[in-house]
Amino acid sequence: MNRSLALSLILTGAVLMAFPPLSKGQNRYRVHTPSKANLRVLCFSGTGWYRHPDIPAINHWLVKTGAAYGIQIDVTETAKDLTEERLGDYQVLLLNNANTLDKVFDETQRARIEAWYAAGGGIVGLHAALVRQTNWAWLHELAGCDFDSDSDFLEARVVVDPGALEHPAVRGHGKSFLYRADWTNHTKSVTGLAGVQVLLRVDEKSYEPVRDYFQERGGKAMGDDHPVAWTREHGGGRFFYTELGHDVPSLDTDFGRQHILEGIKWAAGVEEETATSSTGKPPVEKK
Repeated sequence: MNRSLALSLILTGAVLMAFPPLSKGQNRYRVHTPSKANLRVLCFSGTGWYRHPDIPAINHWLVKTGAAYGIQIDVTETAKDLTEERLGDYQVLLLNNANTLDKVFDETQRARIEAWYAAGGGIVGLHAALVRQTNWAWLHELAGCDFDSDSDFLEARVVVDPGALEHPAVRGHGKSFLYRADWTNHTKSVTGLAGVQVLLRVDEKSYEPVRDYFQERGGKAMGDDHPVAWTREHGGGRFFYTELGHDVPSLDTDFGRQHILEGIKWAAGVEEETATSSTGKPPVEKK
């Protein structure tokens, strides 16, 4: 076994012991144990360009949080770990800010991932997973867009798409709510692409969408149609993307845990279950 993956498996086991399942009352929203036995996720966080400083901390948060809810998440940054045999052990490949992947995976490795996805695999992309992916034509087409610019870490009004109110990754938070993150401007909107369900849009009137650094470099806001999370059933598999994941604070909230874990379950094709709070009652909807 590759040393990097072996180390990640050891760390996974350590985290499982150090972070037992959270007790009731610790979270408003409690994610159900997957109905599909042995849901396994391979988190890949190698980068071909800018490396977000919080990647190791996010990896730790993903392993810890997955373990708390019965989802095994293993971590690697070694492209050679993604063999055909090893990919077959996982239902989901999670890209933690893994950008410019044509510089990370060679042509054979990319083709292997494409074949695994076409056979029913699920891909989850966090934040910078859609940065500089245009040279991997398959991933760029699947995602539907690339990176243009972003905002500072700001509170903004997030709007749930009317057709997604019952999606488990956003359900229970009302038609809109305030959330703090840094918000990416993509090269185009994915609204209307075949197989795409937009989950969330951000209201650009509620914050400054382009930070100074990118204003000086021609960065562009997206306007009224600014998706920040979506799903896509396309090409044999399932794809889930969210702009959350620049750092741990954008993830480690009641909504963040629900959003990521239910996104993983959706990508894995796990049968939907009714969301309940830690008290066993549906979360109170916010107006």
